[in-house]
Amino acid sequence: MLKRLGLESCVDGIDSVKVYGYALFKNGNHAVVRYPIEGYSADVAGRSFHHGRFIQKLRGAAASCPSVTVRQGLVKKLVNGTAGRAKAWAGPCALDRSAKAHLTIVCDGMYSNLRRHLSTPKIAHPSFFVGLLLKKCQLPVPNHGHVVLAKPSPILFYPISSTEVRCLVDVPGERLPSDLPAYLRATVAPQLPDQLRPAFLEALERPEAIRSMQNKLMPAAPLHQPGALLLGDAFNMRHPLTGGGMTVALSDCSLLVDMLRPLPTLGDALATAQRTADFYTRRKPLSATINTLANALYKVFCSTGDPAQEEMRQACFEYLAQGGICAAGPISLLSGLNPRPSVLVQHFFMVALFGVGRLLLPRPSLRGIYMAVALLAVACRIIFPIIAAEGVRAVFLPALAPKPVVCVAPNGTVKRSTSLGVLAGVTSP
Repeated sequence: MLKRLGLESCVDGIDSVKVYGYALFKNGNHAVVRYPIEGYSADVAGRSFHHGRFIQKLRGAAASCPSVTVRQGLVKKLVNGTAGRAKAWAGPCALDRSAKAHLTIVCDGMYSNLRRHLSTPKIAHPSFFVGLLLKKCQLPVPNHGHVVLAKPSPILFYPISSTEVRCLVDVPGERLPSDLPAYLRATVAPQLPDQLRPAFLEALERPEAIRSMQNKLMPAAPLHQPGALLLGDAFNMRHPLTGGGMTVALSDCSLLVDMLRPLPTLGDALATAQRTADFYTRRKPLSATINTLANALYKVFCSTGDPAQEEMRQACFEYLAQGGICAAGPISLLSGLNPRPSVLVQHFFMVALFGVGRLLLPRPSLRGIYMAVALLAVACRIIFPIIAAEGVRAVFLPALAPKPVVCVAPNGTVKRSTSLGVLAGVTSP
């Protein structure tokens, strides 16, 4: 994705690490699944890094463009004016200023204050990530992300430099334990692979380095405003278990660039609005694939105490451990190499049927039949609400999905429309 955007140099000089797949651990067993990158150039791989270093490189790349002027400030609000969409902001000297543009792109992150003007967000908070930095930690499988299927929820390890490993412990619920270090030491540490436990316990000796972040889920629900566009976590969030947020954001940027490039100018309000409205639809196959997979995997990997759900969890682990198409299919979806929602649903139910086979073979029993039916019910309860939240037509038949176009009346009332006719009266500044 970075190569497509011409930004591959942004991972150079920041001690980033190439990642070729994932290692899964469960109850003393492990499996390795690798990205299906055969046929790609040698430099194609996943990358993990210090987030701040990468963002600084992206900012530097943007600032180096001759047509870019960088201004730093705190954006307070969006103003809909006759000369296009404007943003009001406070600069370094706390002076209120405003800037006007034919197209304003809003990407102010997961804590966005501006998304409510451009979408109808429904945010869920399934869990927290508790982060630790492990130093001089040798991962069991180098150049791979590591997922420990622990109870009650998964634990991640991945390299962020040549000498450091980030650990993210998922803690379900809307509140963290009152004594977080004690929880990590008593509940999490005993479930870790032996090779990772000493570095984890050593990191706990530095409680000031323990940080937490509330995870958020938010399906994309755009209100298309001519002259403004949402991107990134301000627009759409999925569980960060798979690290899909950056993939979706960069894919959205690449798609938007391709759609706007043919326009001679963004000053043609109608033509620009047509492209930005179409963008919300055309992004769906990739974003919905990664969103659905991330949210579904999280639910599958969590331990709820339900025997049928535990059967689904074990089936998923063993299915991926089979290798071949059983591993290559899901990992190509996760990485964005094969953004096809139909393939995602196919593999999800192949996992469920694999679990049914485990229960019924070599000889079915009454308990096995009961658990098989319960497992299929669990699979349906997991996947169908996620697909419904993404939008069935938008995911599987994007060409038939209604365009997210709105008309904003002078009194601020939002009027929906399924055609671009409402923009016919917009005049170019």
